[in-house]
Amino acid sequence: MASERLSAILNHFKGQAGGVAAITSKNADDIVLTCAVRTPMTKGSKGGLKDTPSDIIIHQVLQHLLQKSQLDPSLVEDICCGNVNEPNMPYKLRAASLAAGFPNTTSVVSINRFCSSGLVAIQQIANQITTGSIEIGIGMGCEQMTLTRDTKAKEFSPAITEASQEAADCVMPMGWTSENVGREFDITREKQDRWAAKSYQRAEAAQKAGLFDEEIVPIVTIWKDPKTGEEKEVVVKADDGIRYGTTFESLAKIRPAFPQWGERSTGGNSSQVTDGAAAVLLMKRSMAEKLGQPILAKFCGATVAGLAPRIMGIGPAFAVPKLLEKFNLKIEDVELMELNEAFGSMAVYCIEKLGIDPEKVNPRGGAIALGHPLGATGARQVVTGLAEARRQKKKIFVNTMCIGTGMGMAGLWVNEVV
Repeated sequence: MASERLSAILNHFKGQAGGVAAITSKNADDIVLTCAVRTPMTKGSKGGLKDTPSDIIIHQVLQHLLQKSQLDPSLVEDICCGNVNEPNMPYKLRAASLAAGFPNTTSVVSINRFCSSGLVAIQQIANQITTGSIEIGIGMGCEQMTLTRDTKAKEFSPAITEASQEAADCVMPMGWTSENVGREFDITREKQDRWAAKSYQRAEAAQKAGLFDEEIVPIVTIWKDPKTGEEKEVVVKADDGIRYGTTFESLAKIRPAFPQWGERSTGGNSSQVTDGAAAVLLMKRSMAEKLGQPILAKFCGATVAGLAPRIMGIGPAFAVPKLLEKFNLKIEDVELMELNEAFGSMAVYCIEKLGIDPEKVNPRGGAIALGHPLGATGARQVVTGLAEARRQKKKIFVNTMCIGTGMGMAGLWVNEVV
């Protein structure tokens, strides 16, 4: 017992010292990822999953995770799913998990912090494992934006909006905030279009090279022809929002999407409305070794930061430095980053502000090309980023995103398959 307390104390101070050596060290109580899957990311209202309810998507994702991990489902104590717009998600998640083969002893919970919900779900499961509340859990995210798109205007009590301009700004549409970022920080239309073209070109190259194949699990579903109404069973197994042949020149011809607020953001340099899901399996290193589970990565931690709602898109420029400071790391230590491309404006600003090499950011393309299913993105980034880290044999990986109403979140990972 005394030796265990001494070990805990030494590990504590090792964590305080931080740095690359500390986060890459291997300890029995590390939180590790042993399996990660995602669905194809498909176009809202047009793509392969447009007619597929979220409970069907979640059901099949969980089935694939169990099949791929070969884990006894009774060992999973909790499933946390990030979701933003779905009505009654806790009911659907619970039913889908039971249908997927998890026993009634496996609990579920849904969570919503807008675009970071998938990462928050992972963090919540990791925190429960760290504190001993559970031993094994699944963090995931799902968003069916075609069937549950939130089109209702948000309304606040006048007493709230009159008390604070920033409170009133929380209702500001995302397109408006993007134009604010572009105008206030001089992120030109050209810069945004050039980054968007790179996102499409990288995603196209990755898809043609088969790089997404190890990430994606197929979804069997019913697809309705929008013209004839005919229904047919299909197997959706590839992202369908990637526009082949996209160039800066072709993007430059697209009209502004929000002319009432500005002329820099377009349908070509902003994230797509998308349907999709992703999930990861988490446990302590000691448990993974005991069960013979392959250790793919170590989850070091995540943090969130707040900022003015009217420029919410630049959240990663606040969250990433905060995260790195907590672990005594420098931006140069980050070998790979998944930065959610909610808009070209925020992506360009954050890359420039963080001072990170653009070649390290979204090497397989980002949300402009792949899409942004709100609650799923935080988990999808982890699946994609770690797959690319394994391919490149890079260790230090960060995923980050802006969050509606003025926040940012970032997570830190160590790839262990090098």
